[in-house]
Amino acid sequence: MIIAQPRAGYTLPVFACAAALAALHWLHQKQPLDAVPVDLIEPPETVNIPIEQVAGIREGMALAIARSQPGDNLDLTRNTPIWALVEWGESQQTEQVRLVGGEGIGRLLNADGKAAIYVYAQRLIQENLKRQLAPEEKIQVTLILPEGRKLAERTSNAAFGVVEGLSLLGTTGISQPLSSPGQLEAFREELQHKVSQLNNNQQPPNDLLPITHYPTLVFCVGENGLDLAQQLGINPEQLIKTANWLGPMLVEAGLQQVPAILLFGYHGKLIKLAGGIFHTHHHLADGRMEILTAHCAKLGLPTSVLQEVFASTTAEAALKYLRDLDATSGSHWVDQVYGVIASTIDARSQDYIRKHSEQDVRVGCVLFDRDRQIITRSKTGAALLSQLC
Repeated sequence: MIIAQPRAGYTLPVFACAAALAALHWLHQKQPLDAVPVDLIEPPETVNIPIEQVAGIREGMALAIARSQPGDNLDLTRNTPIWALVEWGESQQTEQVRLVGGEGIGRLLNADGKAAIYVYAQRLIQENLKRQLAPEEKIQVTLILPEGRKLAERTSNAAFGVVEGLSLLGTTGISQPLSSPGQLEAFREELQHKVSQLNNNQQPPNDLLPITHYPTLVFCVGENGLDLAQQLGINPEQLIKTANWLGPMLVEAGLQQVPAILLFGYHGKLIKLAGGIFHTHHHLADGRMEILTAHCAKLGLPTSVLQEVFASTTAEAALKYLRDLDATSGSHWVDQVYGVIASTIDARSQDYIRKHSEQDVRVGCVLFDRDRQIITRSKTGAALLSQLC
């Protein structure tokens, strides 16, 4: 059977940049464009991005609209319009291109409400627009996501301190289809390759290094986990990005006879495994508050506390509530609750692998919060982490 390769698309900053370029062209030429070339910078290639509409608003101001196309991905920004309102800058403006986050662009709580326009998006827009400006010209670019505030309610943005809209996030212009079946096959191939490489490089065991040290793999759902794992000193060759395909990737690890896996991720994702949810994309299943509340009840927390936890809007909000409760009452509920959750994640993951691959794999987990601070390590997770680091 031939598996169709997943179709890549472009990240949201690319469409924001395209809209800004089209609006700037209107200011210069008073002509609409059907498409504009955008230098992605990362990777170093230029692509043509369709433009949906362009119009002059008043003298010295123009608006252009592009529409997000992220490729074969379960991306909630698919077909989302992004507007760029471009106007000539004022004489006292210091920067040549000033970026402003308008309606639907998220705000960073830990940065005094600054617009959630991250480094790659800023660089992409700045570099592409400056090439179209004369040295004496200055512009202000206001980016608007009309549907951003509504779409943000379906994300975990608030857990990472982004409120009131979506962020312009990413480190590249290419949107990899991480949630498409074709991408799962690519992940499986990467896992197989890394197992092969680690086995080939395996050194004979000694009294200090058990044979199970190799080839332990570290599963990270997303970029936050990958980055933090490397900061802790874990060998990149042992890191595997799984996106939301945790179940199939655990089974593949079993089939490849990997002796041990460390699940390293944000608690709001990995907590789903404690409830038997092994595909963690929010389009398919959630249950985080139910799982957390059930574990709180198992430990005997008061009914009033269970009600507060269950009513929390996000896993991060529930964690904060429990931390505040510990601080005021002298209890240690966070350590106890998350300790039980971590143990449950290990047990259910091992059972899942055994059921679908008939292999016994040692599984441990490490859970971190939105500030990328580790909340808990399971007993196995702590042992694996000490070996890996």
